[in-house]
Amino acid sequence: MNTYHFLNNNMMNKFILSVIFCFVTAFSYAQDANTFDGKSFGEGVKKGDVITTAEISTKLGDKPKADMKVTGVVTLVCQKKGCFMNLAMPNGETMFVNFKDYAFFMPKDIAGKKVVIDGFAERKETSVEDLKHFAEDAKKSEAEIAKITKPKKEIVFEAKGVVILN
Repeated sequence: MNTYHFLNNNMMNKFILSVIFCFVTAFSYAQDANTFDGKSFGEGVKKGDVITTAEISTKLGDKPKADMKVTGVVTLVCQKKGCFMNLAMPNGETMFVNFKDYAFFMPKDIAGKKVVIDGFAERKETSVEDLKHFAEDAKKSEAEIAKITKPKKEIVFEAKGVVILN
């Protein structure tokens, strides 16, 4: 009877450990319901309060800078390193997006893909020198670069996280 009792307890212990292992494994590999599905860069982006590129100016209002999450379509990526990208704006313009602390880069082939970005939008004036530098990195032609003669007032976004949506 002692041997039977020992085997029964031993099997019960193994069963309980197996169940615990299954739960731990399931929770470890579960998708975080608070994040977007897709390839994540930097800090990624948690769900909630996401606006479109059309709403950025309104959300900024009179503030020079504001924290926000924005979704939009990529029109261009830096072809040198992937160190910046542009998102389409509703007025036919684009919004320049760089990455906080130069900490991550984007794949160079994501033009046309939809992304969600998290960070700070800011109204800025970009110098002619910087505009020409960005045009060179984007592999623009000499003729296109030569046409850049005035600084540009624009909304610039510094992203701490990006998700390329599936």
